[in-house]
Amino acid sequence: MAGSNIDDIDMQILAELQDDGRMTNVDLAKKVGLTAPPCLRRVRALEDSGTIRSYHADVDAASLGFTITVFAMVSLKSQAEDDLKAFEDHVAALPEVRECHMLNGEIDFILKVVARDLQSFQQFLTSKLTPAPNVVSVKTSLTIRTSKSSPGVPLR
Repeated sequence: MAGSNIDDIDMQILAELQDDGRMTNVDLAKKVGLTAPPCLRRVRALEDSGTIRSYHADVDAASLGFTITVFAMVSLKSQAEDDLKAFEDHVAALPEVRECHMLNGEIDFILKVVARDLQSFQQFLTSKLTPAPNVVSVKTSLTIRTSKSSPGVPLR
Protein backbone atom coordinates (compact mmCIF):
# COMPACT_ATOMS: atom_id res chain seq x y z
CA MET A 1 0.00 0.00 0.00
CA ALA A 2 1.96 2.98 -1.26
CA GLY A 3 1.35 6.42 0.21
CA SER A 4 -0.88 7.34 -2.73
CA ASN A 5 -3.21 4.37 -1.98
CA ILE A 6 -3.92 5.51 1.55
CA ASP A 7 -7.33 7.13 1.78
CA ASP A 8 -8.88 9.36 4.46
CA ILE A 9 -10.15 6.41 6.51
CA ASP A 10 -6.69 4.83 6.50
CA MET A 11 -5.25 8.15 7.68
CA GLN A 12 -7.81 8.24 10.50
CA ILE A 13 -6.89 4.68 11.45
CA LEU A 14 -3.20 5.58 11.47
CA ALA A 15 -3.80 8.70 13.56
CA GLU A 16 -5.85 6.79 16.13
CA LEU A 17 -3.35 3.92 16.39
CA GLN A 18 -0.43 6.33 16.58
CA ASP A 19 -2.14 7.97 19.57
CA ASP A 20 -3.18 4.67 21.20
CA GLY A 21 -1.74 1.46 19.78
CA ARG A 22 -3.54 -0.63 22.43
CA MET A 23 -7.00 0.41 21.25
CA THR A 24 -9.26 -2.53 20.45
CA ASN A 25 -10.35 -3.04 16.87
CA VAL A 26 -13.97 -2.46 17.94
CA ASP A 27 -13.10 0.92 19.49
CA LEU A 28 -10.97 1.84 16.49
CA ALA A 29 -13.78 0.94 14.09
CA LYS A 30 -16.22 3.15 16.01
CA LYS A 31 -13.81 6.10 15.96
CA VAL A 32 -13.29 5.89 12.19
CA GLY A 33 -16.90 5.10 11.28
CA LEU A 34 -16.53 1.47 10.18
CA THR A 35 -17.69 -1.88 11.43
CA ALA A 36 -15.05 -4.12 12.99
CA PRO A 37 -14.34 -6.54 10.07
CA PRO A 38 -13.48 -3.94 7.39
CA CYS A 39 -11.53 -1.93 9.96
CA LEU A 40 -9.43 -4.99 10.82
CA ARG A 41 -8.85 -5.67 7.10
CA ARG A 42 -7.57 -2.12 6.66
CA VAL A 43 -5.27 -2.39 9.69
CA ARG A 44 -3.89 -5.71 8.40
CA ALA A 45 -3.32 -4.17 4.95
CA LEU A 46 -1.47 -1.24 6.56
CA GLU A 47 0.65 -3.72 8.51
CA ASP A 48 1.29 -5.94 5.47
CA SER A 49 2.38 -2.95 3.39
CA GLY A 50 4.84 -1.85 6.06
CA THR A 51 3.03 1.44 6.71
CA ILE A 52 2.45 0.21 10.27
CA ARG A 53 5.87 -1.18 11.20
CA SER A 54 5.35 -2.21 14.82
CA TYR A 55 3.57 -1.67 18.10
CA HIS A 56 5.48 -0.91 21.28
CA ALA A 57 5.28 0.67 24.70
CA ASP A 58 6.75 4.14 25.21
CA VAL A 59 8.90 3.38 28.26
CA ASP A 60 10.12 6.07 30.67
CA ALA A 61 13.90 5.57 30.60
CA ALA A 62 14.58 7.44 33.86
CA SER A 63 12.16 5.27 35.81
CA LEU A 64 14.29 2.28 34.77
CA GLY A 65 17.54 3.94 35.77
CA PHE A 66 18.61 5.30 32.36
CA THR A 67 19.09 8.90 33.46
CA ILE A 68 21.43 10.03 30.67
CA THR A 69 20.54 10.68 27.04
CA VAL A 70 23.35 11.74 24.74
CA PHE A 71 23.49 12.61 21.07
CA ALA A 72 26.75 11.47 19.52
CA MET A 73 27.90 12.95 16.20
CA VAL A 74 30.18 10.45 14.50
CA SER A 75 32.57 11.13 11.62
CA LEU A 76 34.06 8.25 9.67
CA LYS A 77 37.37 7.99 7.81
CA SER A 78 35.64 6.59 4.73
CA GLN A 79 32.16 6.97 3.34
CA ALA A 80 32.44 3.97 1.02
CA GLU A 81 29.22 1.96 1.16
CA ASP A 82 30.92 -1.06 2.74
CA ASP A 83 32.37 1.14 5.49
CA LEU A 84 29.02 2.84 6.14
CA LYS A 85 27.30 -0.54 6.33
CA ALA A 86 29.98 -1.90 8.68
CA PHE A 87 29.44 1.06 11.04
CA GLU A 88 25.65 0.64 10.90
CA ASP A 89 26.02 -3.08 11.67
CA HIS A 90 28.32 -2.26 14.59
CA VAL A 91 25.91 0.21 16.21
CA ALA A 92 22.90 -2.04 15.52
CA ALA A 93 24.47 -4.50 17.97
CA LEU A 94 24.86 -1.86 20.72
CA PRO A 95 21.72 -1.77 22.90
CA GLU A 96 22.64 1.66 24.30
CA VAL A 97 22.21 3.14 20.82
CA ARG A 98 18.49 3.75 20.44
CA GLU A 99 18.60 5.63 17.13
CA CYS A 100 21.13 5.91 14.33
CA HIS A 101 20.70 8.37 11.47
CA MET A 102 23.07 8.89 8.55
CA LEU A 103 23.50 12.59 7.73
CA ASN A 104 24.93 14.61 4.90
CA GLY A 105 27.59 17.19 5.63
CA GLU A 106 30.69 16.87 7.77
CA ILE A 107 29.04 14.58 10.34
CA ASP A 108 28.28 11.11 9.00
CA PHE A 109 25.95 9.77 11.71
CA ILE A 110 24.03 11.03 14.70
CA LEU A 111 23.24 8.52 17.41
CA LYS A 112 20.83 8.74 20.30
CA VAL A 113 22.42 6.91 23.22
CA VAL A 114 21.00 6.14 26.66
CA ALA A 115 23.02 5.28 29.74
CA ARG A 116 22.45 4.82 33.44
CA ASP A 117 24.89 7.59 34.39
CA LEU A 118 27.85 9.57 33.08
CA GLN A 119 30.34 6.91 34.11
CA SER A 120 28.52 4.19 32.17
CA PHE A 121 28.22 6.51 29.17
CA GLN A 122 31.96 7.22 29.31
CA GLN A 123 32.63 3.48 29.45
CA PHE A 124 30.37 2.96 26.42
CA LEU A 125 32.05 5.80 24.54
CA THR A 126 35.62 4.67 25.15
CA SER A 127 35.12 0.92 24.84
CA LYS A 128 32.41 0.51 22.20
CA LEU A 129 31.90 3.63 20.10
CA THR A 130 35.19 5.48 19.67
CA PRO A 131 37.23 2.34 18.86
CA ALA A 132 34.68 1.12 16.29
CA PRO A 133 36.17 0.46 12.86
CA ASN A 134 36.46 3.52 10.61
CA VAL A 135 35.52 6.05 13.35
CA VAL A 136 37.67 9.17 13.12
CA SER A 137 35.86 11.36 15.68
CA VAL A 138 32.92 11.42 18.05
CA LYS A 139 31.42 14.63 19.40
CA THR A 140 28.78 14.34 22.11
CA SER A 141 26.05 16.51 23.52
CA LEU A 142 24.32 15.57 26.76
CA THR A 143 20.63 16.41 26.91
CA ILE A 144 19.58 18.74 29.72
CA ARG A 145 15.86 18.09 29.31
CA THR A 146 13.42 16.92 26.66
CA SER A 147 10.56 19.33 26.06
CA LYS A 148 9.01 17.38 23.19
CA SER A 149 9.19 13.79 22.05
CA SER A 150 6.50 12.84 19.57
CA PRO A 151 6.76 9.46 17.91
CA GLY A 152 5.42 8.92 14.43
CA VAL A 153 4.43 11.61 11.97
CA PRO A 154 1.95 14.54 12.10
CA LEU A 155 -1.27 13.00 10.76
CA ARG A 156 -3.75 15.54 12.10
